[in-house]
Amino acid sequence: MADPMTQSGQISSSLNASSTKETTYSVMELVYWRDPKKSAVAFGMSLLVLLSLATFSVISVLSYLLLALLCVTITFRIYKSVIQAVQKSGEGHPFKGLMEQDLTVQPEMFRKYVDVFLTYVNRAVKQVRHLLLVEDLVDSLKLAGFMWLMTYVGAVFNGITILILADVILFSTPPVYDKNKTQIDKYIELIRTRVEVTLAKLQDKLPGALKRTKAE
Repeated sequence: MADPMTQSGQISSSLNASSTKETTYSVMELVYWRDPKKSAVAFGMSLLVLLSLATFSVISVLSYLLLALLCVTITFRIYKSVIQAVQKSGEGHPFKGLMEQDLTVQPEMFRKYVDVFLTYVNRAVKQVRHLLLVEDLVDSLKLAGFMWLMTYVGAVFNGITILILADVILFSTPPVYDKNKTQIDKYIELIRTRVEVTLAKLQDKLPGALKRTKAE
């Protein structure tokens, strides 16, 4: 008979993979503008929040967002109460349907997302160790070069500005790529080939003990 722990692990891995695929698919649907209304709302809200954070503190942004939401809900509640009083209808609370929805987090769902999160954390920890402890000199040199470039980026942009640019790029690049996929793939492959050739030449100049060891 199969070990119950092994079966549990396999089921958990399957659920994690399924959850990751569903999340990735949802994000891809948004950034590729498959549903323009949903993508426009997601892009507009994310950009509005980031622009607000660039101007105000986090506390102020959260306070304004909650205040705006309360203004909408309170106004709608008063409006519906007046309409019901005038029409003498017994519809009840306007948000009754939403309040009756079960919003409790199920333990299985919580554990599933925790497992997915831990998978990414463990993967990130291994990669950090690989790079910072110079398990592969070439990869660590790549990181050092990237961090050196980021010092110049940090001198020009702050974190919020970079997040705003990333948000704009996230929602604008995929549609452009989708329309010009062939040409863009051609240039990307050309650049990738040149980078690999350059790195290979640099690696050949390294001492033998420092060269990247390839798996057999």
